[in-house]
Amino acid sequence: LGVSEYLPDLMKKNVFETHFCLHEKREQKELKQSWARWSACFRGQPITNVRNYLGENVALYFLWLGWYTFLLIPASVIGLVVFLYGLAFYSTSPLMLNIVICADTVCFGSHVQVSLLFDNEGTVAFAMFMAVWATVFLEFWKCHRSSYVSAWKVFDWCEEEEELILEIVNNAHCEPKMHRHSYLRSTIVLLLVIIGLTHVLVVSRVIATVLLAENSTWQVITENSQTVAVMLGAVLHYITITVMTRVKAHKPPTNKHSHAAVERSFTVKMFIFQFFTMFSSLIYTAFFLGRINGHPGGYVRISGKWRLEECHPSGCLTDLFIQMSIIMVLKQTFNNIFEYSDLHRNYSLIKTDRFSLFNEFLEMVIQFSFTTIFVAAFPLAPLLALLNNIIEIRLDAIKMVSLERRLVPMKANDIGVWTDVLEAIGVLAVIANGLVIGISSDFIPRLVYQYFYGPCASGSATGIDCMVGYINNTLSQMVTYSGINVTHCSYRDYRSNEDFSLTNQYWVILAARLVFIILFEHVVVIFKCVASWFVPTSPLDVTNERLYDKLRRLKEELRSVTRAYTL
Repeated sequence: LGVSEYLPDLMKKNVFETHFCLHEKREQKELKQSWARWSACFRGQPITNVRNYLGENVALYFLWLGWYTFLLIPASVIGLVVFLYGLAFYSTSPLMLNIVICADTVCFGSHVQVSLLFDNEGTVAFAMFMAVWATVFLEFWKCHRSSYVSAWKVFDWCEEEEELILEIVNNAHCEPKMHRHSYLRSTIVLLLVIIGLTHVLVVSRVIATVLLAENSTWQVITENSQTVAVMLGAVLHYITITVMTRVKAHKPPTNKHSHAAVERSFTVKMFIFQFFTMFSSLIYTAFFLGRINGHPGGYVRISGKWRLEECHPSGCLTDLFIQMSIIMVLKQTFNNIFEYSDLHRNYSLIKTDRFSLFNEFLEMVIQFSFTTIFVAAFPLAPLLALLNNIIEIRLDAIKMVSLERRLVPMKANDIGVWTDVLEAIGVLAVIANGLVIGISSDFIPRLVYQYFYGPCASGSATGIDCMVGYINNTLSQMVTYSGINVTHCSYRDYRSNEDFSLTNQYWVILAARLVFIILFEHVVVIFKCVASWFVPTSPLDVTNERLYDKLRRLKEELRSVTRAYTL
């Protein structure tokens, strides 16, 4: 008497040591044979059996993951075609010129050629396709989901209402629990994380570039110190991501608010935190790298010593490509290795709770972000995601059936707040890819040169490649005098050779960039709206079946009321 009957409180007082749901051997064995094994990688998933054993909540996760993986197939094929398109024209490009870059002697033209693998006309079309693909995927997912939740008779089920009914049953005089949230505190924490991580990664890359250039015993590293520093920075960023994702967030007690409200709040906060942890350095590389470092005669330096890093000689898109490829490959490879552990039974199995599924969703939604946001810089991202997910589905299945304690089956009719998160990512994909192509890519400067400054600008040139002379056109000259010696070097910018002022061509290109961004985003948004309008939220047969069920239920209720009134 007098002891709290709330189980977590009893566990804190050591009345009980733990609690969990036991695996049922027969059902567990059936799922192992048909689903949770590596030989079933290319089979369909027995979603209804998963629902019967692990509940709708888990079944909807695997249904979503399977649908996402299936729709990655066309995205992967088109991304691979775009990459091969760049590879096909790799050796025929006129963008090849040996020059002396200020502070470094490199073969600049060969670097420009490398960037054409992922910075070409096909990239623009692919970025538009992926932005629309994100909407089509989500709309078809809603349609696909509705068929299953209708068959499971949970279409109109509401978790919050069910929890409120239980509260009223336990306490007829219960009061609603008010929600509170400090937007100021959350914003301050988020800004500190973004600014702090970005500064650490930027400073480490700047210092690494200088040290590698001055102290490396290998000439190849000295000559490519900037590229090596970018790769080391990407590895450091991955390590930072791994450490931050291993930090266990404080999970709020669910006895103060409804489970649904707690999960929504926790999901949104943790996703935003993890999203900016992973994308802070990529955002800096895409939109700030090489634009705040100054110019010859006026470089910006850290502590007056280390000069801020510049973009790769072929452009900032190359830096973004290197970072995304390294982070995505490392993240997917090591995540799958860490997830797979030895088999245990019941009490010794990995502990689970209602937040266990959150980690699985978070991993996949972050991957979805990599696949859609900045895909203009990394067209192979969908292919890597597809290969990973083929393994991920079985890995998660094996883990939930064999390696973890059985999750308590829970009702659900959707993936919850993750739908809103995915829609937000779809909008960000449009904005980010438009900005990447418009700002970071050389696509717009090449178009401007081709039609306004190149040999084809007059319209009378024949038998000549319109991009001849493009490299020289993008460079500004700097002349330094040391006694009787005169040194000429070049740097990427549109500045006057006399006073470093910006040229008219710079402003023409800037105007073209802004026009492209506006057009790109408006055209893609129109396509997204059309795609969203054309795809129904529910199949017609599901809609008609639900209408029939509602009509039958209302008739039964009306008959019950009429019978009671008659009596």
